Amino acid sequence: KADRSMTASAFALLASLVCTGFAPGDARAAATPEAQQAAAPLLRERSFAKVERGVELLAASGHARARDILEALLESSLYYRKADGTIVTVAATEGGELALTEAFSGQALGVEPKRALKRVRLNNALRGKLRAAIAGLDLRNADPDLRREAVEQIFAAPDDEAVAPLRDMRETETDEGVREAILTALALADLADAQASVRTAAAGTLSGNLHPAARNALSTLLQDETDANARAAAAAALERIERKLTLYRVLETLFFGLSLGAVLTLAAVGLAITFGVMGVINMAHGELMMLGAYTTYVLQQLMPEHIGASILIAIPAAFLVAAAAGIAIERSVIRFLYGRPLETLLATFGISLVLQQAVRSVFSPLNRAVETPQWMAGSLQVNPAFALTLNRLYIIVFCLLVFALLWTILRNSRLGLQVRAVTQNRAMARAMGVRSARVDALTFGLGSGVAGVAGVALSQLTNVGPNLGQAYIVDSFMVVVFGGVGNLWGTLFSGLTLGVANKLLEPFSGAVLAKILVLVVIILFIQKRPRGMFPQKGRTAQGS
Repeated sequence: KADRSMTASAFALLASLVCTGFAPGDARAAATPEAQQAAAPLLRERSFAKVERGVELLAASGHARARDILEALLESSLYYRKADGTIVTVAATEGGELALTEAFSGQALGVEPKRALKRVRLNNALRGKLRAAIAGLDLRNADPDLRREAVEQIFAAPDDEAVAPLRDMRETETDEGVREAILTALALADLADAQASVRTAAAGTLSGNLHPAARNALSTLLQDETDANARAAAAAALERIERKLTLYRVLETLFFGLSLGAVLTLAAVGLAITFGVMGVINMAHGELMMLGAYTTYVLQQLMPEHIGASILIAIPAAFLVAAAAGIAIERSVIRFLYGRPLETLLATFGISLVLQQAVRSVFSPLNRAVETPQWMAGSLQVNPAFALTLNRLYIIVFCLLVFALLWTILRNSRLGLQVRAVTQNRAMARAMGVRSARVDALTFGLGSGVAGVAGVALSQLTNVGPNLGQAYIVDSFMVVVFGGVGNLWGTLFSGLTLGVANKLLEPFSGAVLAKILVLVVIILFIQKRPRGMFPQKGRTAQGS
């Protein structure tokens, strides 16, 4: 009862504040110097009742810094100086003293020891009134996002006193999002009305509303309601909400599947070049991705103050590092083993072990965390039931950009023309003056560089460690074989398809069994179509 009383009184304060001058157009009407001058001495009192009165006067004063002062009091960082009674906000300093700011003017007052200050008194009842006062200030704020957040705070306790100011705002509010939140709050309050017709209408208003408060309130109404019409309206509203939630769960699963598919495509597209075009089974492909991830980590250590820029610089840097490593591998080992795929497998497996040990020696065997830049953090909130994680969204876009750039290079550049010529007929390409050895080295370097770029993306999803590449090498080969060896479009299609399939199966079978089921399906598919979904013409295809 005490909690309900405190909540009711807090919202009564909110209602009085809003109704007496907190409408957006009348904010200045309540701004009086007398209210501000009267509030300051009350905040210094030992009586909670007097501090509460000071909060009321300050909230009604219309002072530009009223919200900041109330927020500081709520966070227990509002003090007054013992020497002269000046109300200040404080911030800790490295020396242990407190940096003072004059609360009403915002003027810096230097630093003083804590013993020279006295904290403004605060208890739980006053905290409730502070939250209501801050919400009242937000309701008249020019920023529609703050007004909407203030309205949504009422969802938790939508009684008559809390929603009273909203009934006036409903007619004057111009922002559609805030207006929708107001209608939701009013409908939530009407669910507790004594008249069954009002409850029925409120349930109809909340039909399909995805906010958790609406769903919970309708579920409670359905359990306790005695009127048949109100029960039917609540049941229909909940059914529509469940249908929407099911749809958005499917969309969320598809989004996670596409993000996983984008990662698989990035990991496999470089392998599609080296394996599909050159016929080399490169077991060190995962370690080339690892080099790209470590390049990102090193750049962040060199640019700790510019994390966002370091990620962008890491993309070309990782490409160059991995491409250089790939060309070195091709010139020193692979070029002696063309036409012997089993021996390339064994040789590149040995190279992968060497690269792993080299990284362990340089960076230690421990995983390294790569920080996510601020512009990739958070999520894009579509509605209360559906949000798109920004880092996954960026990776999907990044995958498509890398694919488009690689496709353009292979289709429209001189290197791409020579690669296609060597792929289709190596002897004829040599006869036409194409230096096949140089093309092989550049092609292997291109595929390796794309693997390094994939490592940059992976560094944003998982910790960077010596074994990072091993987790993706098998999946990369699955994507390449399923899509069609050497076919870039097949790699894109199979990568996204396998990612979505994995995420669709996981809720029913679990992550491990989902991978097994996908592998079984691929094996059965390859039995029917050994050359994959989109077979590529070339020496690898001709030899199969």
